[in-house]
Amino acid sequence: MTIQTRELSQPGVHPQEQTFQTSNVITVSGGHFLHDTFSAFLSPLMPELIDKLSMSLTQAGTVTALVQLPSILNPFIGYLDDKISLRWAVILAPAVTATLFSAMGLAPNFYTLAILMAVAGLSVAAFHATAPAMVARASGNKVGKGMSFFMAGGELGRTIGPLIAAWAVSTFTLEGVYRLAAIGWLTSLIIFLRVRGLTTHVARQSKVNGLILAARGLFLPIGILVAARSLLISCLGYFLPTLLKSEGASLMAASGALAIYQLAGVAGALAGGTFSDRIGRKPILFTTSLVPPLLVFAFLALPSGWMIPILIVLGFISLASQPVLLALVQDHLPQYRSAANGVYMAWTFITQSSASFLTGLLGDQIGLRSTFFWMALFSLFAVLGVILLPKQSQKDSLGLS
Repeated sequence: MTIQTRELSQPGVHPQEQTFQTSNVITVSGGHFLHDTFSAFLSPLMPELIDKLSMSLTQAGTVTALVQLPSILNPFIGYLDDKISLRWAVILAPAVTATLFSAMGLAPNFYTLAILMAVAGLSVAAFHATAPAMVARASGNKVGKGMSFFMAGGELGRTIGPLIAAWAVSTFTLEGVYRLAAIGWLTSLIIFLRVRGLTTHVARQSKVNGLILAARGLFLPIGILVAARSLLISCLGYFLPTLLKSEGASLMAASGALAIYQLAGVAGALAGGTFSDRIGRKPILFTTSLVPPLLVFAFLALPSGWMIPILIVLGFISLASQPVLLALVQDHLPQYRSAANGVYMAWTFITQSSASFLTGLLGDQIGLRSTFFWMALFSLFAVLGVILLPKQSQKDSLGLS
């Protein structure tokens, strides 16, 4: 059994010799933007869904976890992407994801919503398992920059998504949000027209157990880092609007706070990967692991007047690590990009879904404000993961030295 890798480049051109293919990177990153715009509907609409379906916070956390659950298939999807072209996953996912997330308001009960979100999770998994490797292959020797473009697109989508969701509810009602699904289908059409002409370079590599050997010493520290980081990211990304609304904020104000956090994350995503190309991955990851929990403590302790400045800095720093982690995986495993990315994405989504469920469960028991404190505290274990990361430099891992 072999794994095939392919490069979005001219035939015969080695990936290390590629220039940064701006058009291809922007095309996939734009798809990420629209895809994550719709997948961001769940968090701001959760308070409305809780009211409509009479859900507990535990049920709300379960629904959120179900979106992440199909990520366990990511390694298999990534393996297939290395072996055969799965460009259709990148092309169709925005349309499918848009349709399912915009139809949440039509769910008549918790179980229907759960099924809807589980299916949506399959679309989310298929996109995120394949698209980052495609961007990496189009980024040449500037993988950090490519991942910054890609993650900035996703963060921008998650920034605009809550605002669009809140606007759609006020305009069409919760049940009428489904009208926005057409935007997703238009996005998929545009991606199809742009990527169908990409040349694919295929080269046979070693057996699949080569991935396991190459990943030794890498995935354990990354696993610790991602698991700890997910505790904080899931709290903020999925339950910040619910926390603020439970304390008296309107849906628009609560969604706006999440949008501010995510918008700062766009800048952080652009800066994180780009700067890590210059100063290294570990310094960026150390900063983004240590500082955000401290900012959450400040968010919980300080008066409401400090909320916006804290959310801006928190979003910028905490979300700057995402492109760096993606680039780190691509650096160390350039011959197994999709498969390695699939393993990384699977673990990311599994830990985030588990953290979402745990947040809802604890929120029912001790309240969301206390839950945010404990999640931030235990997220400091991410620093240990950074310390344990291999010392292999980016240039060495790419074979550029």
